[in-house]
Amino acid sequence: MQTGSDIKVTVVHRFESAAPDRVFDAWLSPALIGQWMFGPTLRDEEVLRISVDPRVGGSFSFLVRRQGEDIDHLGRYLEIDRPRRLVFTWGVGEGASSRVVVEIVPDGSGCEVTLTHELHPDWADYADRTQAGWTKMLGALGEVLKKAIAP
Repeated sequence: MQTGSDIKVTVVHRFESAAPDRVFDAWLSPALIGQWMFGPTLRDEEVLRISVDPRVGGSFSFLVRRQGEDIDHLGRYLEIDRPRRLVFTWGVGEGASSRVVVEIVPDGSGCEVTLTHELHPDWADYADRTQAGWTKMLGALGEVLKKAIAP
């Protein structure tokens, strides 16, 4: 449940030559998620399972192993408006969840993504870390999409 006192973490990223539909689809593709959101190219972890049910009400599970500990990132899709907007819950394990809004706007030959992660006030101390994490992941997504179109 979100309240007016939630902490909003916002990251804006420009994708130079990636169309909005390609960026949007990367959020729902297990093969791509394993390249830009999780895995050894981002941090010292092993991807154990990535599963998505990409429909409103569908869920996802991104299970990784970090330093011997299994961590399951879980969520449910609240809105899917390809290629403009994706809204989902985000949590670790069965604990409290937060809400993530991804908005994609065409911009020249590419697009701009504005990601807003709404955190419960209890998680305010994690706002900077959350922003840094999403910034790193969106940068990695840009690199994955560049490789996909390289000659």
